[in-house]
Amino acid sequence: MKNLVYIATCALMLFSCQNQAQPQKSENKMSTPLVAKETIYQFKVEDLSGNSFDFASLKGKKIMIVNTASKCGLTPQYKDLEAVYKEYKDKGLVIVGFPANNFASQEPGTNEEIATFCQMNYGVTFPMMDKVSVKGDDMAAIYQFLTQKSKNGLQDSTVEWNFQKYLINEKGELEKVIAPRTLVTDPEVLNWIKA
Repeated sequence: MKNLVYIATCALMLFSCQNQAQPQKSENKMSTPLVAKETIYQFKVEDLSGNSFDFASLKGKKIMIVNTASKCGLTPQYKDLEAVYKEYKDKGLVIVGFPANNFASQEPGTNEEIATFCQMNYGVTFPMMDKVSVKGDDMAAIYQFLTQKSKNGLQDSTVEWNFQKYLINEKGELEKVIAPRTLVTDPEVLNWIKA
């Protein structure tokens, strides 16, 4: 009888050990390292004056990227963008404008002309970058990141028109895409800025 109890105890212990080992195997399969998604901090671009602008210098800040145009029905959005920038720049918000001529040729000017227009008409002080393409075969690398889920880890999107807004969190990750006609003063945008 003692032998039978001993054998049964050994069998139970062996069965228990096997069951504990099995979940570890499946956990190991699941813990294969994932490829880290990209962040905005990898990008260096030029501003309207031709100076280098490194997004890594904005670590820890919220970033709003907007494609702009000088001859668009939405151009007056510059006014609200500047007002919001002035109000929140000391609280960790940076707005970055990228002039683009992709929609109905509404940004035909040179960098110098764009800078003059922005300053004279709207007193823009937020950083304005070199004119880029935001769609098509010549899409700028930063817009490839903003519009492709495989790069940004959030979603695929298409730049629909001038003044589309991309909201980047303090870790350099894309968090939201805001339609061109949605103003920067919209509660959805302001709540994101204040959060």
